[in-house]
Amino acid sequence: MPTTKPPLTAAAAVDKIAVNTIRMLAADAVQRANSGHPGMPMGAASMAYVLWTRHLKHNPRNPKWPNRDRFVLSAGHASVLLYSLLHLTGYDLSIEELKRFRQWGSATPGHPEHGETPGVETTTGPLGQGLANAVGMALAEARLAAEFNCGDHRPVDHHTFVIASDGDMMEGVQAEAASFAGHLGLGKLIVLYDDNKITIEGETALAFSEDVLARYAACGWHTQTVTDGNDLDAIDAAIHAAKAKSDKPSLIAIETRIGYGSPNRENTAKAHGEPLGEDELLLTKKQLGWPTEPQFCVPDEVAAHFHRAVAEGKSSEAAWQQDMERYSDVHPQLAAELDRRTRRDLPPNWDVDLPCFEPSDGPMATRAASGKVLNVLASTLPELLGGSADLAGSNKTLLDGHDDLVRGSFKGRNLRFGVREHAMGAIMNGMALHRGLRPYGGTFLIFSDYMRPSVRLAALMQQPTIYVYTHDSIGVGEDGPTHQPIEQLASLRAIPGLVVFRPGDANETREAWAAAIEEEGPVAIALTRQKLPVLETDADPKAARCGAYVFSDASVAGKPDIILIASGSELQLVVRAYDRLCEEGIAARVVSMPSWELFERQEAEYRDAVLPPDVTNRLVVEAGATFGWDRYAGDYGLVIGIDRFGASAPSPVNMKEFGFTVENVEAKARVLLGQT
Repeated sequence: MPTTKPPLTAAAAVDKIAVNTIRMLAADAVQRANSGHPGMPMGAASMAYVLWTRHLKHNPRNPKWPNRDRFVLSAGHASVLLYSLLHLTGYDLSIEELKRFRQWGSATPGHPEHGETPGVETTTGPLGQGLANAVGMALAEARLAAEFNCGDHRPVDHHTFVIASDGDMMEGVQAEAASFAGHLGLGKLIVLYDDNKITIEGETALAFSEDVLARYAACGWHTQTVTDGNDLDAIDAAIHAAKAKSDKPSLIAIETRIGYGSPNRENTAKAHGEPLGEDELLLTKKQLGWPTEPQFCVPDEVAAHFHRAVAEGKSSEAAWQQDMERYSDVHPQLAAELDRRTRRDLPPNWDVDLPCFEPSDGPMATRAASGKVLNVLASTLPELLGGSADLAGSNKTLLDGHDDLVRGSFKGRNLRFGVREHAMGAIMNGMALHRGLRPYGGTFLIFSDYMRPSVRLAALMQQPTIYVYTHDSIGVGEDGPTHQPIEQLASLRAIPGLVVFRPGDANETREAWAAAIEEEGPVAIALTRQKLPVLETDADPKAARCGAYVFSDASVAGKPDIILIASGSELQLVVRAYDRLCEEGIAARVVSMPSWELFERQEAEYRDAVLPPDVTNRLVVEAGATFGWDRYAGDYGLVIGIDRFGASAPSPVNMKEFGFTVENVEAKARVLLGQT
């Protein structure tokens, strides 16, 4: 005889309706936009529901509460899943914004954008990035907890949760970051893997057959499997087990069916990235027992159920605030310091002891000067920490007298990222997003290409990460064209919101770091391997922070005969050429331009004073691609650059063969002056 299922309890009935509410909000939003990804939100609704209603510690009325759990939707294409959860749990995201999904000016863009939607912790969409950001967030939590938690007082005590997709698991940045997280044993990092085995092209078996859990286990993760993606209690139990495993990060593979509830799209690639269609949406609602009208339906009992998060969040934050008050009484200095860092305020006089270099200190590679400045900054900015992608000795990124941050001992300030440039960039983003720390990371400038997607996202989110890029030109020498950056400076300068700073000597390197610390967004500092002289100038020492300034000037009444413009190691060449021209009575001017971006921020009056518009004789010198320099050379100027790959030879030979000599600078200047 057929068996009859027992009726659902009241709580289970609400659970079922609540999960279907998430599914149908997602499907309705994608259908109205006629664009988006309904499949994953429909399939992953159950795991998201369990996480957000039974585990996630957050306050919808204060999305920036410092001790909240962090939630990262690494599968950013499923953004409407996150928006539905934010709306339902009481964040400042109205149902009208869900109806405006993917529309101009809405708070519900196609992929989650940090700063655009309350409750969105990081910008995701490029797969693998969110998971790697989450590693940085978990690392920041562990580092700050080691520094500030004392006895029973735990001002920093929260988890980082991720929902990731099959696509995330294929990306290289995810593999780098997972290896790093397992190595450090970041036990408060928990990833829910939506294992639906479908991507845009079809079943994952077309291109992906590895044992993901075995790989993560090999990286030192605690792993579990939930075979039924709609078994709320099994998902709940798995998350509890993961939270109990404090010495390892956790991966929970949850087997789901993409597009769950759709009669003709469930478990197919068509559910991934296109609306269900009006007819299929109607069939889905009927199959799930959902009202066909109105659209964007949120039953009253579901609204009340989800809105418990508001009271629970207020209560959790209030309890934390009470503990913070007791913490402040017992540890007032620590409490004040944690508050300062969370607000990203700089301490007073943070830059007063920065070194001033004299010509007698040279010659000195700007990477060496950077290391000296960095170590002084570390003494006044305890939030500053970082490392290198296995190049600390070359990048000069080690903090002297400070320990390494290692598994089981997170108080260190030196990070060993290993040969993982892309993960390093993404992890730095997560650390910055968490707040309380100011991360920096180093590698060779040529390998900025390996981390460019993370740099771009830092710029998009305007997070204050600092990139230390050494070996910045053909001056690298014998390592040859594979290690000699040509197009990288132009490529980085093309990223909106990224400040690129290429200092010309040790003192400009000091100012590069000072400018970077003051920036609200990301900064890339490009530094030499080869030694450079410490140059003398009458300019204000802080003038370099303006991006460009008059370094030397022999002009009459502010109108030079010719302007010599340079950045980085080529500044010394134009200074020496300037001296030769001045000896012949030529009214030349040297403009050092370490940062286009900072220069463009200055008032027009300042820019015109540095580069008078009516002076058309302009010569630019930079050992990199000439692309973009025409804006400063003008229609009648010249650029000495390099628009081919480099060569394996000693640095002085390379510089000579490629035309970066005083003689060539002088000769080109004379061409402009009509003297040849």
